[in-house]
Amino acid sequence: MIHPNEVLGELRGPARELREHVPDVIGAYASMRAAALADGALSGKVKELIALAVSVSRQCDGCIASHARGAARQGATEAEVAEALGVAVLLNGGPATVWGPRALAAFKELAGPPES
Repeated sequence: MIHPNEVLGELRGPARELREHVPDVIGAYASMRAAALADGALSGKVKELIALAVSVSRQCDGCIASHARGAARQGATEAEVAEALGVAVLLNGGPATVWGPRALAAFKELAGPPES
């Protein structure tokens, strides 16, 4: 099971070290990420849901943690996340039945309890 806060915490130090070695590359990537996830014809929330589904396709724990957090911050609901992950299952078959539940659990952990 993915514990997203642990994954993000484990990546923080190595990411900082890499950024010290290649600041222009990491800076450019951060700018591209911000531009790609900004509201436009698609909302930032929809883009985070797409990114989360792609994260499942790529089987990337760090990506799942990051985009589960992004989806939660953008106000995605558990139902929206589940439907996006259903598309990942459709396009990825068996592996997505393993990574999809991990992504849903990560989202739920980061989103906190549902509002009543």
